[in-house]
Amino acid sequence: MTDSTIIRTEDLTKAYGTKVAVNHLNLEIHRGEIFGLLGPNGAGKTTTILMLLGLTEPTLGNAHIDGHDCTRESMQVKRITGYLPDNVGFYSDMTGRENLRFTARLNGIPEKEINPLIDRLLERVGMTYAADQKTGTYSKGMRQRLGIADVLIKDPQVIIMDEPTLGLDPEGMREFLKLIKQLSVQDGKTILVSSHQLYQIQQICDRVGIFVDGSLIACGGITQLGSQIASRGHYTMEIEVEPCDDRFLGYLEGLHSITGITKEGNTFVISSTEDLRGGITRFLGMNGYKLLHMHQKGGDLDEIYRVYFEEAEKEEGDESNGKGGRRKRRFGRRGSETR
Repeated sequence: MTDSTIIRTEDLTKAYGTKVAVNHLNLEIHRGEIFGLLGPNGAGKTTTILMLLGLTEPTLGNAHIDGHDCTRESMQVKRITGYLPDNVGFYSDMTGRENLRFTARLNGIPEKEINPLIDRLLERVGMTYAADQKTGTYSKGMRQRLGIADVLIKDPQVIIMDEPTLGLDPEGMREFLKLIKQLSVQDGKTILVSSHQLYQIQQICDRVGIFVDGSLIACGGITQLGSQIASRGHYTMEIEVEPCDDRFLGYLEGLHSITGITKEGNTFVISSTEDLRGGITRFLGMNGYKLLHMHQKGGDLDEIYRVYFEEAEKEEGDESNGKGGRRKRRFGRRGSETR
């Protein structure tokens, strides 16, 4: 493990009977970065987190956090890793401050240091005003912010969050994402965020990994992944013109590189194998159309996710029809390593 890598998995695999929940995951997460693990429900994200936390044992492979084996040295891993689940649990009949004091004592914080530490953390997460309210009265956003304070009690190097923005209102979402970014930039924390909410993740993550059916099918910065899609001939463009008539639609349908056209109100959404913006702009100018809106969507995380997800589904379909079988064969070759 290099100095810049704090989380590493090697062929990390978890199978429940014939169901492979996580399939030979090879991943490196760098110190101080925010990494987004993206995928639909059932993709294997939570199972991966449980293995990183030492809460479930891998079938094959291994995972390390700061050089500690997540299975064999789980106590050392827990000392340097904080975990924020999707639904933070607190004692509802205790105040926010009392819950934090309970956590501090569990973590062996000296008694004389507890109150000053709690005051600092409550201020940090913007919860001083509600510190003496019972947590049973808290909103979801308040519980999540108190959850961050709870995680920070032991000053972890790594913070793992499972669907942390689920159920937050827009203002709560904005404040929470701002806090996550601060923890990385100002505090140097390494943050692994599991989510299926692509737009929110796009705002804060340095890199993302796209998880489908237990396999990591793409990993990198959003700009990098967008460039990869473009280089492989995947383009999606939104365009709105005036007039929005059959002549323009006929022109689009005559372009050989177009693979699909849909119309949403007065906006065309065009899928193609090449960048069409130059040719379309010339056509509009030469024929008296007014261009109201044009946007190439290839660099957006939702478009990146859509393309990779569709490719993974196609590959899975080919394997089911006997054209591949790569995943099953790969797992079978490593079967002798099962613990």
